[in-house]
Amino acid sequence: MLKGHCNCGAVSFEIAIDLKDIYVCHCSICRRWSGNNGVAVSIVPKDRFRWSSGQEKVASWKKPDADWESWFCRNCGSALPGSNDEMNMFVPVGLLSEDAKNLEVSHHIWVDSKAAWDTICDNGKQHKREFQG
Repeated sequence: MLKGHCNCGAVSFEIAIDLKDIYVCHCSICRRWSGNNGVAVSIVPKDRFRWSSGQEKVASWKKPDADWESWFCRNCGSALPGSNDEMNMFVPVGLLSEDAKNLEVSHHIWVDSKAAWDTICDNGKQHKREFQG
């Protein structure tokens, strides 16, 4: 069982599946959201994800005129897991406890949109746009 929580600890969750793959999105929306080179997430089936505490502290914001939504803690502003699609959640991997030892960057998406200063230095498969299994 993997566990994770926000910066202040008000929101916590559990994942009942062993995660391996990290997907790093380099699009401009994710860069602005994170203030970094992108967002690193794992994808978890919704039936393997459970909020442990603080679900009432989860807020969201949908970017107007875009198919993009973020979830965050109302207390501390930490990025939180959110709906990836009907079947899956995305989980920002920085929220996971140290038990998540098998994780590695497997895919970089929206590489054609990455910042000029962003250099990808790992063996993750690079996708010009969205993930293409």
